[in-house]
Amino acid sequence: MRKIIVANRITMDGVLQAPSGPEDDPQYPFKWGGWATHYQDDQTFSTLSKIMSTPFDLLLGRRTYEVFASYWPYEKGAIADTFNRINKYVVATTPVDLSWETSILINKDVVNELKKLKEQDGPDLLVFGSSVLMQTLLSNHMVDVLHTWIFPVTIGEGQKLFEGGTQPQQWKLTESVVSKTGVIFASYALDGEVKLGSLAPDEVAKAALGRREKWKADRKS
Repeated sequence: MRKIIVANRITMDGVLQAPSGPEDDPQYPFKWGGWATHYQDDQTFSTLSKIMSTPFDLLLGRRTYEVFASYWPYEKGAIADTFNRINKYVVATTPVDLSWETSILINKDVVNELKKLKEQDGPDLLVFGSSVLMQTLLSNHMVDVLHTWIFPVTIGEGQKLFEGGTQPQQWKLTESVVSKTGVIFASYALDGEVKLGSLAPDEVAKAALGRREKWKADRKS
């Protein structure tokens, strides 16, 4: 069975849009493109190399696929060689140019097709970017491993990693490191349902009980 592994650069407030430059996503009025570039260092490339050290195929949303397809076929080097050789599964419900070799379209019954893809033998499926696809994956609990690279920036607008598809889910931190530029590289694996508890004392003060009743009444009004 294949795992879906996500590796995404995000700001402290969760934005993943256009980390590499303003030309990444010119369709929307987003003026903060390139927010990640000044923080990347040797640790960034070391972390990426580790993630890519085991066999994988790419699983991308349409817009991220189009960014990759307009760049990597014309590049040279280890990453380009890998991306150009492996399968690229692109989830798109609107027309997309699949001329990048070994590109495979998923455009119908997406959730079931992704489940079938996960059940097949083969390398894991690596997701970069793909903010819309991420909501589908999160809403259906299909992400097995989550690598977040948290950059010391807040923007307050833009497409985010955790949006409408996010579901209650507990994650286990499996690895973390902080770069010299302040980027937090954190890796998580699924860890079951969210465990709830309470830090309230056994005996609650009358003032606290009164506050609870007041807030309950406020919700009903």
